[in-house]
Amino acid sequence: MTLHNLSNVPTAHERDELHFDNAFPADDGGNAAASHSYEGHDTAARSRGNGSANGTARRNVLNEAATLINAGGLGHAQASNHSTATDPGPGPPTSEEISSALRAYERAFLPNQPKSLSGISLRAFLLGLVLSLSSTLSVYLAYNGHTVWRAPFFIASLCVFHFLEFYTTALTNTASARVSSFLLSSNGSAYTIAHTAAFVECILIHLFWPFSFLPSSLHTMILTSGILLIILGQTIRAIAMIQAGRNFSHLVAHTKRSEHQLVTSGLYSVLRHPSYFGYFWWAIGTQLACGNAVCLVGYAGVLWLFFARRIVGEEELLIKFFGQEYVGFRERTWVGIPGIK
Repeated sequence: MTLHNLSNVPTAHERDELHFDNAFPADDGGNAAASHSYEGHDTAARSRGNGSANGTARRNVLNEAATLINAGGLGHAQASNHSTATDPGPGPPTSEEISSALRAYERAFLPNQPKSLSGISLRAFLLGLVLSLSSTLSVYLAYNGHTVWRAPFFIASLCVFHFLEFYTTALTNTASARVSSFLLSSNGSAYTIAHTAAFVECILIHLFWPFSFLPSSLHTMILTSGILLIILGQTIRAIAMIQAGRNFSHLVAHTKRSEHQLVTSGLYSVLRHPSYFGYFWWAIGTQLACGNAVCLVGYAGVLWLFFARRIVGEEELLIKFFGQEYVGFRERTWVGIPGIK
């Protein structure tokens, strides 16, 4: 498996992002091998082919996750597509051109489009429904003394996180709000694997070992710390996105926009990457609240590696954007993640 070197990454992106979508191209042939089915004359041969395809798909998922983490999700610059058509000149647009532009704008809000209103409303409804059900189940289980209440609590925390990702974007950076702003299916396989593993570990621990091995006071302190970290991390991330406004985006930007400014007020006067800070401690808090031991170590290690690599690469790019202004900003602020300066 080839790992990407951040020092060679020529891309640039918006301040403080946590979006892993399209960070890396798919492995050559990986998706095709996983999705194609071939007609054959021999059933055994067909079965072997399917097994090979499934194995390739699994390897590609793990390779994609490992590559993403090791390179901090920065990805590569995409070459701009320049039109070869001749310049029509500065003349005023015709009524036909205006109508065509309006139709193109309206199409973005139709089903299966980037800003599909039906897609946005459906996701918001489902998140609200799952949040209600998981919260109710969590309270019911806790009231009846079942420690497995933490599993639906974890699901509820995820629902709040994904809803706020869209809501804060729509609130302060409306033009960038789209279906993918929920981050429900665009964070890559590493994200899905991590949360699935955490949910499974939480259920297994509290079904088979419902009683804590730790002293009651320490157990309570860990649980309380986890819940407080969830609240703190989620709040800081949401505020950071709001304060960054149009300078915040979930997508990787390869060039500096003319209106792109360096935000140095509010949370940014103390933390250089408050949304990273918020997500890191939110994630740690979820594992403390769940009582997970394995995933706590896994989350901490993987997220630390991811953000350490991402921040180094990102700040090299931001220095190219803002020069000495960013160098001075970096010297008077901190990251807030242990071991990352």
